[in-house]
Amino acid sequence: MSKYLSIGAAGGTAALLGLAFTAAGTFITPIPDVPIRGPIDVPTEAAIVNASATVEPETVDNAPAETASTTVLTAPSEAVTLAKLGLGRAALPEEVTAWDLDVRPDGLGLPEGQGDALVGEPIFEENCASCHGSFAEGVDNWPKLAGGNDTLDREDPLKTVGSYWPHLSTVWDYVNRSMPFGNAQTLSPDDVYAITAYILYSNDLIEDDFVLSKDSFLEVEMPNADGFILDDRAETEYAVWSSGAPCMTDCKENVEVTMRARVLDVTPQEEGAEPAPAAAIAPAEETVVTTIAKAVVEAEAEPVVEPAAEVVEVAAADPALIAAGEKVFKKCSACHQVGEGAKNKTGPILNGVMGRVAGSTEGFKYSKVFGEFNDQGLVWTEETMSEFLSNPKGYAKGTRMSFRGLKKPEDLKAISAYLGSYTE
Repeated sequence: MSKYLSIGAAGGTAALLGLAFTAAGTFITPIPDVPIRGPIDVPTEAAIVNASATVEPETVDNAPAETASTTVLTAPSEAVTLAKLGLGRAALPEEVTAWDLDVRPDGLGLPEGQGDALVGEPIFEENCASCHGSFAEGVDNWPKLAGGNDTLDREDPLKTVGSYWPHLSTVWDYVNRSMPFGNAQTLSPDDVYAITAYILYSNDLIEDDFVLSKDSFLEVEMPNADGFILDDRAETEYAVWSSGAPCMTDCKENVEVTMRARVLDVTPQEEGAEPAPAAAIAPAEETVVTTIAKAVVEAEAEPVVEPAAEVVEVAAADPALIAAGEKVFKKCSACHQVGEGAKNKTGPILNGVMGRVAGSTEGFKYSKVFGEFNDQGLVWTEETMSEFLSNPKGYAKGTRMSFRGLKKPEDLKAISAYLGSYTE
């Protein structure tokens, strides 16, 4: 019985090998070196599935039918691939346009639209100020976008849009492509133009009413436009580094990690992130801002020790106006503090500033112009404060304060009311 089984097995093996040989002849025929001179008809899906079907000899001039069929099936045709795999489709024009976002230094790629710094200020405040500050000065360790003039030759330069970036197109392209953080590509072209204009204005590169558009784009001159050189190290230096034996003399004896970025506090942390070891970091300055309601209640509850006029002014202040002033003060909070536990920072404490002589905060080193104000007996009232904050650099020539100023009369009135709610 085993004899018949052996004969059957041998016959089955022969039949299987024959089938494999036939299939190999059909599907794996080598492509002959015959140049394709004529167009190739794209086969239908049925023609691809039925690999044994032939193609008319006319499809490829002077080529056998089998050769033409094999050539079509192996040609890297998009239509053939799509039909064969059943995946994907050709990109629509609007889909290609959506990916075509890049802008060149010469302005090529800029869309229609326009914006100026006055329009850009509230847009920047809403979308950018939480990280970059109301005046592009940066919050905590988030990137600073303004300032840093004449610092590139220092050991610790401040690289901002105004001091370092060579091309304005980089600013526009990055804002348009990646901002606002967590909600990228939601800004309209007009918004991007306005935000870019506000950043330029914060760097004193344009006036606040300069309208930025694709037509005026190249009128802006970036201070560091000529500060970059072509990187030719591949041609001039790499060969030197790779030739011969590496230098093994005058090596440093020990290489140690002396500090970590987390301890240096150079990387902003999100809320809830684990803080750096307390022993390695000096305690942060505490800022306890008293709420408006608490300030008013305490002012009413405390015995009257100030002159009657001042007490009446604080008590009679409009709570809504003070609340509006608290929002405006966010533009000042990067440099100034108010409330319990406030400390001098880049700017002086502003507790009790209203009604006080300018330049008189204890322990703060003022610029020369504020020393002159102090000698003259200038007192901060709503009128003088408004004049100063509407144009700080014009009112106090030589001030170190980089604040651009408040343009809206209602903001000036509100900030005076807010500052007036904080006494010494």
